[in-house]
Amino acid sequence: MPVSTAKTRTRTPLLRMPNATDGADIWALVKNCKPLDENSMYCNVIQADHFSDTCVVAELDGEVVGWISGHMIPTKNELFVWQVAVSPKARGLGLGKLMLLELIERDACDGATHLKTTITESNAASWALFRGFARAIGGTLDDAPHFQRHAHFDGRHPTEHLVSVSLPDGKEAARAA
Repeated sequence: MPVSTAKTRTRTPLLRMPNATDGADIWALVKNCKPLDENSMYCNVIQADHFSDTCVVAELDGEVVGWISGHMIPTKNELFVWQVAVSPKARGLGLGKLMLLELIERDACDGATHLKTTITESNAASWALFRGFARAIGGTLDDAPHFQRHAHFDGRHPTEHLVSVSLPDGKEAARAA
């Protein structure tokens, strides 16, 4: 019987902390995930380097297919998630929720009582992701308009709602999700 030389592909993502060399791949992923705001490649390099403990990269077969950028809010016990990007190649795997669960398990996020993010009213995918995440961890989700179209964005960007998800008291609750 002939031995196959075909490369076996996996549908199980590898979740890990990013490093500075991931910056270009992260930038390309974000650029291809509309309607996410595109940052400079340098911004993504800095995020991956300086905030690796509160960011997540997902790989399938060595390719970056998922990204979460986040940081602990200074002087608060709150984790802020800036962007969640999932490549079309990895959609349908529940990757967004998997990355969020991975993130709240990190030692750097131990003190967080809430996960915060901002979402425009029209971003149905993000609303579904964070509502599903809140249900999965047994948390509550609250939101209110925060960064206003005219007051903060000079009328050039829709209002961003500040979303707050209460986090479980211990890592055991997150693992149960």
